[in-house]
Amino acid sequence: MKIVGGTLLALVLLAGILLATISFSQFVPRNYVKTTATGGRLEANYLAMGGCRVSRHKAKAEEEAFKEYVVYYPSELSGNERTYPVVIFVNGTGVLASKYKTLFQHLASWGFIVAGNEDGSSWDGRSSDQTLDYILRQNEDPDSLFYQKIDVDRIGISGHSQGGAGVFNAITERSRSPLYKTAVALSPTHEAGAAALGWHYDLEQVNIPLFLMAGTQGEFETELVIPLESMEEMYEKLGADKVMARKTGCEHGQTLYAADGYVTAWFMWQLQGDQEAAAAFTGPKPELLSNPLYQNQRAALS
Repeated sequence: MKIVGGTLLALVLLAGILLATISFSQFVPRNYVKTTATGGRLEANYLAMGGCRVSRHKAKAEEEAFKEYVVYYPSELSGNERTYPVVIFVNGTGVLASKYKTLFQHLASWGFIVAGNEDGSSWDGRSSDQTLDYILRQNEDPDSLFYQKIDVDRIGISGHSQGGAGVFNAITERSRSPLYKTAVALSPTHEAGAAALGWHYDLEQVNIPLFLMAGTQGEFETELVIPLESMEEMYEKLGADKVMARKTGCEHGQTLYAADGYVTAWFMWQLQGDQEAAAAFTGPKPELLSNPLYQNQRAALS
């Protein structure tokens, strides 16, 4: 019965994920930074576009599993000698990096190099490892526009749905795992559901700060992908600094961008040392923990 139940759960999850994929042509709305509701000054501040103009770079991938890398970066990059932090993005099921255009643009406008790929099956973190390898090779190539532009000590990773499982594996199981300094998992497939799909991961191996976010709306999000009880169990297993929250009224597809103000603040704090951004999560009155648009907020930060 357990095997049958697990198989059924896997099929239901996979069907729902594929339906969610089909439902969004450009998975992230073009104007989400202007239309997404915010419940705090810092959330609104970091949801707005940053001060950098943004350019895009594409390159053919050597790997057979996906066809190309997609990188968004501050246009100013070629005109100065500074280095930039990197965020690798892990795709949800069938949702390729080319469908995240506005999300990548937004984070890049805050001074990040944001890199993804066209892999539709990202759970094991392998394609993320390969994408980071590509970026690091570019950093050493005198003919690359990214030559000596990468801050190898400030690398983060974020992923949605299946990509959340991919985040957990990328930071624990892959050859480049030690290079990651922080992570964000957006509506990651919960442990039992991931196991039923063959997307195994081990949260007890996570040893870097992690922001865990989900939504509160829709059976698919709250009963299949990441039920609250499962999310709380996942949070408890994380041994490093951690924050969790669920955005009220947010369905599974929307969790990719609905909390992007805080996701950006998290990376600004963790990878750029922005102390104003840090106040969203830590200090005497962390904004996220009292934001009325969120539920089940918890934080354990050193």
